[in-house]
Amino acid sequence: MAERSQLDAATIRAMRDDLPKLRDRDLADRLGITEAQLVAAYCGQGVTKIGAHPDQVIAAAQSFGEVMALTRNTSCVHEKVGLYEGYTPGSHAAMVLSDDIDLRIFPSHWQHAFMVEKETDTGLRRSVQIFDGAGDAVHKIFLREGSDLTAWETTKSTNALASQPQTLDLEPRVPTEPAKSSPDKLEILRKEWARMTDTHQFLRLASKLKMNRLGAYRIAGAPFVRALAPKAVDTMLHMVQTREIDVMIFTGNRGCIQIHTGPIQTLKPMGPWQNVMDRRFNLHLRLDQVAEVWAVEKPTQRGMATSVEAFGKDGMLIFQVFGVGKQDRDSRPAWQDIVAGLESFEKEAV
Repeated sequence: MAERSQLDAATIRAMRDDLPKLRDRDLADRLGITEAQLVAAYCGQGVTKIGAHPDQVIAAAQSFGEVMALTRNTSCVHEKVGLYEGYTPGSHAAMVLSDDIDLRIFPSHWQHAFMVEKETDTGLRRSVQIFDGAGDAVHKIFLREGSDLTAWETTKSTNALASQPQTLDLEPRVPTEPAKSSPDKLEILRKEWARMTDTHQFLRLASKLKMNRLGAYRIAGAPFVRALAPKAVDTMLHMVQTREIDVMIFTGNRGCIQIHTGPIQTLKPMGPWQNVMDRRFNLHLRLDQVAEVWAVEKPTQRGMATSVEAFGKDGMLIFQVFGVGKQDRDSRPAWQDIVAGLESFEKEAV
């Protein structure tokens, strides 16, 4: 991993002036700094550092009215429009559960937060941006036309930290854990997998057996998993759109997972990206960064939970998709039919 550049705030701002159209994440990569360092360079100049704990951030978000929530990893961006409601705090895990915005939050990774006011071609854009200890984005909240600007100003005055430094002390970035299997425990894995009654039991099982998600998938075999061709992801998105079924799409990082529940109506490919461009839900997926795809079956008390899960070449979980089982509209049979028809991955002969 390359060393981070030691650029002072004035130099960072000058670089931004030279490249005004470049997205923050792309500019940070070009400069060899983190996105958090880029944002912090503007403290006192349209940026205000605030307390980063989810209890404070989500309380503020609840006062803003309708906003856009954004959670991403290096290969997938997940955007939802709605209200921050139904907040459940927790020291290890917290949750937002409203009609549109559905988040699983891991507070230990919410280390730096900023209120950002930035002039754009369409006017002043206001956002709250949260970063982990390494300076990578965890979650962002963008105000929209109609959001409560009085609540924004109140939050800025009451939540601002006493110190507003333009530099950050950051932790080393923790790399994604590669696939970890324990083939000698395969029979235990398969036996305990078959006994599961809830999907949340899976990670505890894998951890107990000294494996992780991808490592367990690689050795479990049928009927628990099936390796799919990487291009099956795009096929799956089109079939969900065509058949007009409801799905749950999970995208996240170490600090936050964001979930869309509902249909996919509009797909617009652009270069390596496949984009869902619906009125209140956008998804931007780098298809060329999908290295492994698995169809996964996990038993639950409500029947089999079938998912399609995509991973990057480093083992990072990019996103997961499940069928939605509603009493008035159960999409799971149609979803399982879609998954069953997806192309398997065939290893090339040596």
